[in-house]
Amino acid sequence: MPKNLNGVTCSSFRSCIGLIKDQINETIETIDEKAVKALIDVILDADKIFVMGAGRSGLVAKAFAMRLMHLGFNVYVAGETTTPAVEKGDLVIAISGSGETLNIANMARVAKSRGVLIGSVTSVPSSTLGKLSDVILEVRGRFDRKYVGGEDYTERQIKGEYRSLTPLGTVFEVLSLVVLDAVIAELMAVIGASEEDLKARHAVLE
Repeated sequence: MPKNLNGVTCSSFRSCIGLIKDQINETIETIDEKAVKALIDVILDADKIFVMGAGRSGLVAKAFAMRLMHLGFNVYVAGETTTPAVEKGDLVIAISGSGETLNIANMARVAKSRGVLIGSVTSVPSSTLGKLSDVILEVRGRFDRKYVGGEDYTERQIKGEYRSLTPLGTVFEVLSLVVLDAVIAELMAVIGASEEDLKARHAVLE
């Protein structure tokens, strides 16, 4: 039976995968390589790195933090019980499609007040998070702009308000994961790390 993904119909599993692949390819062409280099530069210069996101973006943030740890960076996931205080010289990387997720924007505001650099991965550079950011890596997803200026993931969950979770409706998270994995690959080249270096830091208590 045909599936309708935000108005785009695909008749089979393979055609649905093809639509997602096409969206990824289109977005990759829009990525600003200068922004990627700027993000890499602040990562290399940071004393500590804090990564954060809400919901599915939070899962992308954790995956990125894990890879940074594998590369030997001093990295934490914001909100974890063992995460220390942010200080001047640190870097916060926030992932939010709208740039308006309330707790993410608030944490970025707190970090900024402490003299911390903010890097963001967002679809909306003009958002609250974008305006707080020193470095913006724009990842264009098919984001529902009606939430811009008032989206809060936690609040929606409490109220039971859910947006469509169809693949093209939340393509931002998929694209962010792909783009940030590419950033990791670039970092590997810059610092001269190998696959063996990553494996040496891989968790053994799982």
